[in-house]
Amino acid sequence: MHGWIPITAQVVAGLLLIAAIGWRNRRWRLVWLPWAALVGVALAVAAYWYIASAGMSDHTNPAPYSLWIWIGLSGVAAGVLIAGWRGARWWRRGVSTLALPLCVLCSALALNLWVGYFPTVQTAWSQLTAGPLPDQTDAVTVTAMQKQHAIPAKGTVVPVTIPGVASGFKHRGELIYLPPAWYATNPPPPLPTVMMIGGEFNTPADWLRAGNAVKTIDDFAAAHGGNAPVFVFVDSGGAFNNDTECVNGARGNAADHLTKDVVPFMISHYGVSPNRANWGVAGWSMGGTCAVDLTVMHPDMFSAFEDIAGDLTPNAGNKAQTIARLFGGNAAAYAAFDPTTVITHHGPYVGVAGRFDINGTTPPSPQRNVVENAAANPNDQTAAANSLCATGSADGITCAVVTQPGKHDWPFAAHAFAAALPWMAGQLGTPGLRAIPLPAPPLPLPAPPQSAPHLQASR
Repeated sequence: MHGWIPITAQVVAGLLLIAAIGWRNRRWRLVWLPWAALVGVALAVAAYWYIASAGMSDHTNPAPYSLWIWIGLSGVAAGVLIAGWRGARWWRRGVSTLALPLCVLCSALALNLWVGYFPTVQTAWSQLTAGPLPDQTDAVTVTAMQKQHAIPAKGTVVPVTIPGVASGFKHRGELIYLPPAWYATNPPPPLPTVMMIGGEFNTPADWLRAGNAVKTIDDFAAAHGGNAPVFVFVDSGGAFNNDTECVNGARGNAADHLTKDVVPFMISHYGVSPNRANWGVAGWSMGGTCAVDLTVMHPDMFSAFEDIAGDLTPNAGNKAQTIARLFGGNAAAYAAFDPTTVITHHGPYVGVAGRFDINGTTPPSPQRNVVENAAANPNDQTAAANSLCATGSADGITCAVVTQPGKHDWPFAAHAFAAALPWMAGQLGTPGLRAIPLPAPPLPLPAPPQSAPHLQASR
């Protein structure tokens, strides 16, 4: 999806739009064509305003210019189709009809180049057609294999419906990855568990399709005698465009679903370890914010987290918009889910560790006033990681900020998860694995040289 397909679609859409516009007559050129252009500009401005107000684009992760261009051209194509239909020849009507969906397709391709949601055509087709997931099976087969000790060569992915009785949160079906080691005994061994959370716009299957998580875990398990944690791919939104930020609020009790529905279900139905030392959370973008928040709010339930390019705090726009949209204007409720506030009020943590993965080209440099820097740049994931790690370290959380090449998209999330999996699996006590320390922090910055005092000759 990053190669010849977007370029080809853009060339074809551009040629069709030019043919649809045509030269026509003087009234067309002076009245209706400028009107169609205004429609395009208005659509692009509206899209820009919406994306900026929702906090999805900022100076650290700007949307590409091609996105705004093709959104604008989609508006132009719609205006041309509507204004030019009457009196147009049949072939121009046909070209105009084709130009509009192709311009919309180019907008979608530009959006995908930004977020990396569909890395390949096969991924896009499987998602849009709800095709089977890698290693997918059903609960009946899983139960039969487990009773027979039929240890598979690779893990299995099973769809589940987790009751939302405790939370009342309306959610979609969720997914569980069971490593080969889970089938070794009956009842299954009490393996560690990792809760996996996707981005702002998500489905529970995103980590498996766009994030390539199944192959990553399969490869890891194969290299360690079938041992790996159990993974549960949760639904934090209830709908693709419902950004809950994993909090309890106006958009649903997402936090309660993850802690009061999912965790007990995994323990009772799949025999995973109930020990908080064996539970971790990993998330990307919004999910990274959730991973930190859930762990620091529930250290009795989770002991490790991986935050991949998450924000400083739950984010649904600026602070005022976030409080209004997520918490119905309740600032106290916002503070209750602000990780920095939670860490500070909780006091010293014991046995909690976290890894912050950020995209960039240079390692994070230790700096003074990282908390103030993050507060001044609330949408800067690098500043957020440094601030949260500094705050956590001061209160007993062992953490590290790790910089890796890439941009804020799903391919980076997949790479970061693969890099952190050995640490997470060891940290949670996966059988047969030793604990791996977090990467060492960069060396402190040298103190600036002090100039020698000027000596004044005595008279």
